[in-house]
Amino acid sequence: MSSNSLLLRIVPPVFAVRRPQRMIERHVVAYRRQWLIIVSGFFEPLFYLLSMRAGLGDLVGTVSVGGVQVPYDRFVAPALMASSAMNGAIFDSTGNVLGRLKYFRLYDAALATPMGPADVAMGEIGWALLRGQLYALSFLVVMWSMGLVGSPWVLMALPACALIGLTFAAVGFAGTTFMRGWQDMDIVTTATMPLFLFSATFFPASSYGSWSWVVQLSPLYHGVALVRAANSGVWTAGVIGHVAVLAGLSLAALALAARRLDVLLRK
Repeated sequence: MSSNSLLLRIVPPVFAVRRPQRMIERHVVAYRRQWLIIVSGFFEPLFYLLSMRAGLGDLVGTVSVGGVQVPYDRFVAPALMASSAMNGAIFDSTGNVLGRLKYFRLYDAALATPMGPADVAMGEIGWALLRGQLYALSFLVVMWSMGLVGSPWVLMALPACALIGLTFAAVGFAGTTFMRGWQDMDIVTTATMPLFLFSATFFPASSYGSWSWVVQLSPLYHGVALVRAANSGVWTAGVIGHVAVLAGLSLAALALAARRLDVLLRK
């Protein structure tokens, strides 16, 4: 066996994709009359933001971000923007992918074309990323209209949310390949709710005291830190670490997703 063949058997050709855009084109056509399904996940973080500003913000006052005191609603808003990107990516790359994989057999039809497993995986992850980015962009508009933008650097929150979306889309897709049926979707809610609540979303990591290291294990925590830094315009060396964690996790999940899909579809 040649060294190239051995390498392809060990490491799935994640980056040897040819036409993942065909899967995205399929979803654009399929959802053009079901746009309400696409935008539905945007509202949960928005309602949290409105409730924080209407009541809790006046009670808390200000919170320190990078040594700068900001109003509580401006502290929470970037975290909810990061959460909206997570929601859009994770829910599209789990429930929808599960249906297409195990029940609708869409991917079997895709493999009857020149598309390969890596094309399917990258196309699905790309679509989930786009959905998460749509949520993030919409949330940024809401933040601007409510006067919660703290710096022109806030535009850098969009690539940060793209990285968040890529990470959770890849992790969600990889995890879905291990699901046995619809009943396993409960695992997604069980996993995402603690991430949403305990990723320094509503309180600084320092408020958790000696348990702050547990908070830092959350991928969303690193995304929240990036978006919060962009909104405040306060950048530290820790940003590099946050990017490295998300990028490393997304690449590992991409490789696992392509390998698992190849195994499942070629049985």
